[in-house]
Amino acid sequence: MRKFLIVVIISIIAFTSCRKDFSAELSSGNLVFSKDTVFLDTVFTNIGSSTYNLKVYNKSSHAISIPSIKLGRGENSLYRLNVDGIPGKQFQNVEILAKDSMYVFVETTIDFNQVTNPIYTDSIVFDSGDKLQDVKLVTLVQDAHFLYPSKDANGLVENLKIGLDSEGNEIKVNGFYLNDNTTFTNEKPYVIYGYCAVPNGKTLTVNAGTNIYFHANSGLIIDKNATLIMNGETNNTINIESDRLEPEFSNVPGQWGTIWLRAGSKNNLINNTIIKNASAGIIIDSIGNNNPTLTIKNSQIFNSSNFGILGRETNIYGENLVVNNSGQSSLACTVGGTYNFVHATFANFWNQSLRQFPSVLINNYFTYIKDGAEVIEPRNLQAANFTNCIIDGNNSIEFILDKAEGADFNYTFKNNLLRFNDFNQTYAGITEYNFEDTNFYMNNILNGNADFKNPNNNELIIGENSDGIQNAEETASQLIPYDILGILRSSPADIGAYQHINFY
Repeated sequence: MRKFLIVVIISIIAFTSCRKDFSAELSSGNLVFSKDTVFLDTVFTNIGSSTYNLKVYNKSSHAISIPSIKLGRGENSLYRLNVDGIPGKQFQNVEILAKDSMYVFVETTIDFNQVTNPIYTDSIVFDSGDKLQDVKLVTLVQDAHFLYPSKDANGLVENLKIGLDSEGNEIKVNGFYLNDNTTFTNEKPYVIYGYCAVPNGKTLTVNAGTNIYFHANSGLIIDKNATLIMNGETNNTINIESDRLEPEFSNVPGQWGTIWLRAGSKNNLINNTIIKNASAGIIIDSIGNNNPTLTIKNSQIFNSSNFGILGRETNIYGENLVVNNSGQSSLACTVGGTYNFVHATFANFWNQSLRQFPSVLINNYFTYIKDGAEVIEPRNLQAANFTNCIIDGNNSIEFILDKAEGADFNYTFKNNLLRFNDFNQTYAGITEYNFEDTNFYMNNILNGNADFKNPNNNELIIGENSDGIQNAEETASQLIPYDILGILRSSPADIGAYQHINFY
């Protein structure tokens, strides 16, 4: 027993003699920080921010004790701190070991109406007197209109019935109907939780310059006989994206749902609008309407985790349209219908995963399972006309014409720049890909150089080396004299949504 006690005592002495930093010294005011200002990106009023971090380094050879760490505004500050796992606004005698560091985490929730300046600032103050050091905190606060489903007395969230599943059960999503004809103005942003639906016979009008932010699993639904009018301006666009405003989320696909123009919606217009980071940018259904269900002009759709535009037996007219970076197709014209596009750029430089669909997909059927077997039901493709368009991407083949027998399949491609490198001759001998047949293909450029500025960053303007320069069909160009940026087109004009520029 005596020998055991001697060993324990010797071990304790040896351990403490090796711990040169066992006794902490007072901070000398020489802390080092990972940044001198923490910018907490724009927050909406009364919505909590993400958590941001600051790393604090002790680069000395001794453990140090920081007498105090606090917010400059004290307990009245709208910021919250967490130091070494402890939440609060003031901390005493915080130690950092020699050659070590610690994290300080920062959050905020701010009511726009309680601050005099939308740029709210404070600081994290370390120590005091001549040893004082501080790190600035800066946040931009935005006021907003918040739209969300109501709850009943039992706390159940309002639902929308959007259809039936394969077994006849109702499909519901969290959402709500607008009560009447509604106008979204550009006075302040709109933040929407759940699906905001426009009811039968009503119209939602969105003014130029309006910003709409959708929470996860949220979007717009335009019901039967309802109408969506989004009419932006060249230098005053409508912007639609997720409510995650941090820079790291600025180009993340699939953060919110979709804009769904349901069967029977009518006279929908989207002009000078930017739609980004959706699951599907726009879904359009129809019931044999002879007029366009959707007219879309001077607009851009980026970073859709599934489809940029998904048309299902519908009627779409588009001009000066740019769609890029879609997990499946940037444009899918399915189940037949009528599709007319002039001076559009459909590209797909998706790099988040393997992609099995082309940039542009066209078919004239739909499929379903009946008695365990797949049934293919044809539908008439009244028209799929592309004039002065670019269809390109990072795959060898970027458009597919998928025809089912038993229904019409009408299409024309005139003066387009098309990506179709059939290296393996997979499509050789298929009638729909006979590019010499002038009934369907006229003056197209196969596998030419689009010369996009930076397609991975959704910069689809073309440069001086583009094969699309001055190769557009003039009659169509004269009807659309200005490009998507409001630049007067040359004569002959360039193919695609943009007139070319010099990048350098």
